[in-house]
Amino acid sequence: MVQPFTFNPGPSAVYPAVRQYLTDAFDEGWLSAPHRSEKVTSLVRQTVADVKAKLNIPQDYTVLFTSSATECWEVLAQSLTPRRSFHLYNGDFGEKWLKYAKALRPASSGMSFGLDELPDIGTLPFSAEDTDMVCITQNETSTATQLREGFILNLFNRLGGALLAVDATSSLGGLNLKYIKADIWFGSVQKCFGLPAGLGLLVLSTRAVAQARLVNDRAHYNALPAMLSQMLNFQTNYTPNVLGIYLLSRVLAEREPIKTVHQHLADRAQKLYDFFEQATPLQPLITNPETRSTTVIGLKGDAAVIEEIKRKALEVGLHLGSGYGPLKNTTIRIANFPAVPDAAFEALVQFFAKEFPA
Repeated sequence: MVQPFTFNPGPSAVYPAVRQYLTDAFDEGWLSAPHRSEKVTSLVRQTVADVKAKLNIPQDYTVLFTSSATECWEVLAQSLTPRRSFHLYNGDFGEKWLKYAKALRPASSGMSFGLDELPDIGTLPFSAEDTDMVCITQNETSTATQLREGFILNLFNRLGGALLAVDATSSLGGLNLKYIKADIWFGSVQKCFGLPAGLGLLVLSTRAVAQARLVNDRAHYNALPAMLSQMLNFQTNYTPNVLGIYLLSRVLAEREPIKTVHQHLADRAQKLYDFFEQATPLQPLITNPETRSTTVIGLKGDAAVIEEIKRKALEVGLHLGSGYGPLKNTTIRIANFPAVPDAAFEALVQFFAKEFPA
């Protein structure tokens, strides 16, 4: 069998250069470097600066490191929501975030919406007077949907005193997100950063930092006041994933500006969506172009067709991602992440063109 290239949306393809970065990390002593040393704090300082520069994150926002995006669910519930959060979701990951928040803050609530819909912001069932945080998933990996800039801005303007938190796990590092339109952004590196899993990024506005200090959570190990205090010296309150931070710094150094990355991914996604707008046994999972994801492309079809296409693709070295949850057998998910080379993407387009000739 041909060694496959993976289009699985997570953990997903890593940059080929990661092989050399791993060797360099070993040779340069990063794997045993004391995390309080100047060597590591200098690395953290530079990586934070590069994250902000390469992703267009405002300079007055704070970047923290976590183990994963899902750890951020816990940190935010403990340190920023003394009363309740409100969650909008249309997929499994957004719903799981709500369930986790309710386990810690039982008064938290949420509302689901359809895959081709945008909720009416004016009628959302929450009150800014008793809601600490409103939570959305900007790019829902499980359903290949996306909430775009205009929706996020309109929601932000409705919040009053509540914070807006955005799970951007499968778009952070791939899309040119407008960070000033929300207070909290977070994601993991195993998707659009083209790295192995094990490192998360948590980005906070000055408003979120002020709220963390007001709540002053001191009851938990990974509480925001402790994390913020340590990051003043470019340290963490736990032994960090130094290797993950090192790999992120190397990837960022080679990255084009996020505007260029975003446009490239948008062009590739449109090419695939345009193809499947034709009459083929597979169709875009999301019929509304305004809610389709740029970085995770969903296709739907009969279970037998899906199984056959995945088998044939694997035979020519293309590993397609399965659907998620209830959509597992009737959908395909295709990662359109920066680490996916153009040659692999073109091979995928040609494969589909051969299977479904016009």
